[in-house]
Amino acid sequence: MITHLKGLAFAGMTSLAALTAPAAMADVEIEYWQYFFDARVDAMSQLIEKFEAANPGITVKMSHFPYADYRTKVAAAIPAGEGPDVVQLFYGWLNDYIEADLIQPLPTASFDPAEVDSEFFPMVQAMKRDGQYYALPTAVRSLALFYNERLFKEAGIEKAPETLDELVEAAKACTKVDGAGNLTQVGFTTGMNAQDHHWFREVLVRQFGGDPYNDDYKTVNYATDAGEKALAFYTGLETEHKVTKAGFMDEPQAAFKASRACMHIDGSFRIGSLNKIRGLKWGVAELPANNDGVRANYSSYWVNAVTTKAEGEKQEAALKFMDYITSDEAMQIWLDVVGELPAKPSVGMTDSNANDPVFGPFIRGLAYANTTKFANESAQRAELMQMVERVFLQDAELMDSLKAAAVAEQKILDDYYK
Repeated sequence: MITHLKGLAFAGMTSLAALTAPAAMADVEIEYWQYFFDARVDAMSQLIEKFEAANPGITVKMSHFPYADYRTKVAAAIPAGEGPDVVQLFYGWLNDYIEADLIQPLPTASFDPAEVDSEFFPMVQAMKRDGQYYALPTAVRSLALFYNERLFKEAGIEKAPETLDELVEAAKACTKVDGAGNLTQVGFTTGMNAQDHHWFREVLVRQFGGDPYNDDYKTVNYATDAGEKALAFYTGLETEHKVTKAGFMDEPQAAFKASRACMHIDGSFRIGSLNKIRGLKWGVAELPANNDGVRANYSSYWVNAVTTKAEGEKQEAALKFMDYITSDEAMQIWLDVVGELPAKPSVGMTDSNANDPVFGPFIRGLAYANTTKFANESAQRAELMQMVERVFLQDAELMDSLKAAAVAEQKILDDYYK
């Protein structure tokens, strides 16, 4: 992608040139920051090693922090002239980072917007402001249905459900209770605190005929007939079909990892951690379609950006590093180690990747995925968590709870865009 930086003395220097290079060409060290997730740290370590081998004049120092502390540390470090030269951020934070002057635009001579538009999946264009990209991902994410192969076999289920009705029937076959009627094994996990708030918004509401937002995600639009049907399906898994329980084993992924849940909706980023659990045999399928065959999915991504701290040689090195970590090679490594999907069709849609039994369902889901433009993801998620809690704990009418959530979330959007 980068054109004017290729062939600099950082790479391919002859021995004589190295000996006679002026002091200005001294080695450059840049810092890279990301939040801690073991598979992501492993993948980035591999990328840094390969990058440094190809660019002997540049050293990349990686630091990582707990997710809960990450944004605070970034916001404090960069204005003080400290911290990262290249930083990882969630796509939904872009406006905040630009407004706080934490990141700088990528030079159009190096990262031509038209070239980026053609090379990356379309969702990445949300990283462009005033015709210029500020950040780019190595990988993107989508959702899929994880299932426990051993529990399926015990329940006599031969294949993953393809529709919502089949999902309910498979969950019923997998659910177990003790003598007192308490759930000991759920057929399906639920929890708006995990990925279900994405599944509800961008999948179920659309599958029941609605659109969760209008006006480029600035207007809430799920307090509708479609939203009511989507919420009825979601809450009915617990109240009507009794195949799940909110809060079962605290977190949905914990129940699945412990083989106490037959099915679980999660992101492609979960693959790396599931692979480390001994004895857990699992498979992946595309999210169930509605009964008319309509599919939907949610996609998100983390991006990398050059910070306003990076100047001069550090900026030049940071741009070279950005070029590498958004390359085809880097995306394939990230897929293999983390399980997050390549951000370019040239990598994701190869026959081997698109038809892979594990990665394939996620990659195919990108074709019909939507990306929510959050103003404040945690606050917006909290409103959907309260929406469900009102139904379960206060016996609220579905539409009443939907309207309350929509009003509260609309205020979040209005305050942000104001």
